[in-house]
Amino acid sequence: MLRVRIVFAALAVALAVVTPAVAHRGATTVFVKAKEFSFTLSTKSVRKGTVTFSVTNAGKLAHDFKIAGVKTPTINPGKKASLVVKFAKAGKFPYKCTIDGHAAAGMKGTLTVK
Repeated sequence: MLRVRIVFAALAVALAVVTPAVAHRGATTVFVKAKEFSFTLSTKSVRKGTVTFSVTNAGKLAHDFKIAGVKTPTINPGKKASLVVKFAKAGKFPYKCTIDGHAAAGMKGTLTVK
């Protein structure tokens, strides 16, 4: 029985890693890769509700990720941070890196909430 649980747990983790936007009990996870000077999101649109942004800094400089008035702490190179945002209505929500000059250099975009 324990072996079956371990196999199912491993499968669940593997699916979460390879699925771009994963729905969990009404929530969505968007995987964000930050590097100089861009963001790559696993999806450019999500449904209304709770969204977890899993942000990985794949660059050589510190970055952060801000959307809907909330942001991650500064993320050092090779590190990760998560940000949970509740989108109550549909619309277009800009995101950016708030470190001086990074958004101007291209670290910005728009997420569509349906």
